[in-house]
Amino acid sequence: MDASAPPPPPLLLLAAAAAAAVLLAVALECLHAFWRPRRRGAAARRLPPGSTGLPLIGETLRLISAYKTPDPEPFIDARVARHGGVFTTHVFGERTVFSADPAFNRLLLAAEGRAVDCSYPSSIATLLGARSLLLTKGAAHKRLHSLTLTRLGRPASPPLLAHIDRLVLATMRRWEPAATVRLMDEAKKITFNLTVKQLVSIEPGPWTESLRREYVKLIDGFFSIPFPFASLLPFTTYGQALKARKKVAGALREVIRKRMDEKLEAGGGDGDDEEKREKKDMVEELLEAEGGSFSEEEMVDFCLSLLVAGYETTSVLMTLAVKFLTETPAALAQLKEEHDNIRDIKGNKQPLEWGDYKSMPFTQCVINETLRVANLISGVFRRANTDIHFKDYTIPKGCKIFASFRAVHLNNDHYENARTFDPWRWQGKNKLQNAVGASLFTPFGGGPRLCPGYELARVVVSVFLHHLVTRFSWEEAEEDRLVFFPTTRTLKGYPINLRRRPDSSF
Repeated sequence: MDASAPPPPPLLLLAAAAAAAVLLAVALECLHAFWRPRRRGAAARRLPPGSTGLPLIGETLRLISAYKTPDPEPFIDARVARHGGVFTTHVFGERTVFSADPAFNRLLLAAEGRAVDCSYPSSIATLLGARSLLLTKGAAHKRLHSLTLTRLGRPASPPLLAHIDRLVLATMRRWEPAATVRLMDEAKKITFNLTVKQLVSIEPGPWTESLRREYVKLIDGFFSIPFPFASLLPFTTYGQALKARKKVAGALREVIRKRMDEKLEAGGGDGDDEEKREKKDMVEELLEAEGGSFSEEEMVDFCLSLLVAGYETTSVLMTLAVKFLTETPAALAQLKEEHDNIRDIKGNKQPLEWGDYKSMPFTQCVINETLRVANLISGVFRRANTDIHFKDYTIPKGCKIFASFRAVHLNNDHYENARTFDPWRWQGKNKLQNAVGASLFTPFGGGPRLCPGYELARVVVSVFLHHLVTRFSWEEAEEDRLVFFPTTRTLKGYPINLRRRPDSSF
C-alpha cells in the first residue's frame, strides 16, 4: 500500500471530530473564563427557578387536579422544596411567578397601583364587568372602595346588626324541629338576602330568589373557558354564565332606573340635609355620591360585583366553621358554653347587640382558624408594571404573579401543626397577635385592596353560630369533603341532621 495515500474516509471523519471537540472545549473554556467574573450580576437578573411543564398548557392540569382533591398541598410543597418560596410555573395560559413567601406577598399587596396591578382571567373580567370593584384601578378603585367601606364597613350600626339578627332567625324558623338541611344552601340564602337588602333595600321573596338562581350560573362561569362567540353557545358553562349575567344586570338596572326617577321626582332634596342623613342602601349612596356622577352602568357593575362577594365567601365561611367545629368536639363544647352564657343573660327572645358580639372571644378564635385552614381566598393575581427585584431574582415587567395566602397559612414554619384545626392557637398574647403574626395572616388580602367587608363577614358568622348552637344540635347526615377548585367548598353542600334543643324558642 502507498504510504502517501490519504487515510480512508472514516479516519478522516474521526480526526475532524476530534479536532472539533478540542476546538469546542477551548471555546467553552474561554467563554467560561469570560463570564466567570459576571456570574453574580447575571444571577441577580434571573427569574425565580421552576418548570413551565408541558407546551401550551404548562402545569395547569396538575394544578387543577391537585386543587380538586382534599389535599392540594403536595403541588406547592414539592415546588417549594425544590425551588424555594418563590418559583416560576406556567398556569392558565401564561408564565406565572408563584409566591409562597410572606415577605414577597406583603410587598405585592402594598405595591398595588404602583409596581403591580390586579390581573384576573378574562372570564372573570367579562362576567363581573369592567367597572366592578375587583377590576377598577387607581382613583376609580379608591372611590369605590371608600363607598363600600361607608356602607359595609360599619357592622356596629344598630339597624344593620338588627337586620342580620332577624334574617338569620327567619331562615332558621323555616327549619323543622328535626330536619335534614344542606347547610351551604341555607347559608347562601342568608348572605345573598342580606347583601341584596344592603344594596337595593328589597326584602327576601320571589325577586331575590330568582336573582339568586341566576347568580349561581354566573359564578359557575368564572373559571370556565371563555369560548369565542360563547353567547351563541348557551350549552357551555360560559355561555350560560353570560346569559345569567345579562339577566342579573337587567334586574339591577331596572331597580336603579326606578330609584333615579324617584330622585328626580323628589327634586334631589336639600344638599346639606342629604349629606347628614344616613342612606338606606348602596344605590342611594351611589346616587348621592360626588354629585350623582356615577353612570348607570358603573352602578350596575359595582352592585353586581358586591353581590358576588357577599354571596359566596361569607356563606362558605359559615358552613366550614360548622364543619370544623363538628369534627372538633372540644371546640364545639367551648363555643356552646360561650353562647349559652350570653343567652342566659339576655333571655331567649332578645336580639343580639354590639356588646354581645364583642363578648364572643372564642368565636373569633374559631373564625380566625376557619379562615386560616380553609383559605376562602387562596391568593391573588397581580401583573408587574415594572421590573421587580426580590432577593436574587428579577421578575420582568408584564409578568403574571400569584401571591398564595394558602401556602403561607398552611406552612409549619409559621404555624405549629399548620394543617390541624386548632382555634386555641389564637387565644392569649402569643405571636399570632403581634405584628409578625398579623403580617402572616392575610385571609382578606391587604394593602389598598383589603376586603372592605371583612368585619361585616365576622359579625354575620358570629350571629349565625350564636343562633345555631343555642337553638339546635346536629350531626353530619353524610360524609362530605372539601375541594378547592374553582372555589373552596364542600362537594355536597354539607348536609346535616338538625334537632331543635328543647330549651330553645324563637
